[in-house]
Amino acid sequence: MESRLSMFRGRGMHAAIFWLTVILVVVLDQSAKAAVEVMLANGPKTFIPGLIDLVYVENTGAAFSIGEGGGIIFIAVAVTFVAMAVVAVWRMPELPIPLVVSIGLVAGGGLGNMVDRIMKGSVTDFLATTFVDFPVFNVADICITVGILSMFVGYLVWESKKERAASEPASVLQEESLDEFDGIDSI
Repeated sequence: MESRLSMFRGRGMHAAIFWLTVILVVVLDQSAKAAVEVMLANGPKTFIPGLIDLVYVENTGAAFSIGEGGGIIFIAVAVTFVAMAVVAVWRMPELPIPLVVSIGLVAGGGLGNMVDRIMKGSVTDFLATTFVDFPVFNVADICITVGILSMFVGYLVWESKKERAASEPASVLQEESLDEFDGIDSI
C-alpha cells in the first residue's frame, strides 16, 4: 500500500509541476503577444539596441515560418505531443524534475502557438534579431527550443546516472542510499 501511495505522490508531483510549467508558458506567451499587438500598432520598435527589435508578424507556418499554411497539421502535432507528454509524465514517476519541466516547456510552447492558430489562423511572432539574419519568433518558440535542448541534455544525464547505478554493486548502492538519509532525524 505504501509503495502505491508514494508512487501516486511522485506522479501527482510530476503532474503538478508539468501543468504548472505548461500554464505559465501559455500565460506568458499569450500575454506577450497581446502586449506586442498593442505596442506595435504604430510600427516596429527597438527592444535591445543592436540585438533585438520588436516587429509584428503573422506566421501561418511553424517555428521560423517553416511549412506556411499547414495550420491544421501543426494543431494536430501540438495536440499529439501534449497527449504523449501527459502520458509520459504520468507513467514515468522516476523522471527527474528538470526533465518534467523541459517537457512542460515544449508542451506549453506548442499550446501557446496552437491557441493563436485556432483563434486567428496564424501565430503572432514579434522578436527579430538585428545582429544576425534570423526568422522572427515569439516566447512559445523560445520555450519549445529551450525545452527540446534541455530535454535532450537532461535525458542523456538521466540515462548516464541510471547506467552508472545499474553497474554499481548492490552494497555500494545500499551504502550510498543510507548515506543520503544520515541526519534525517535531526531535521
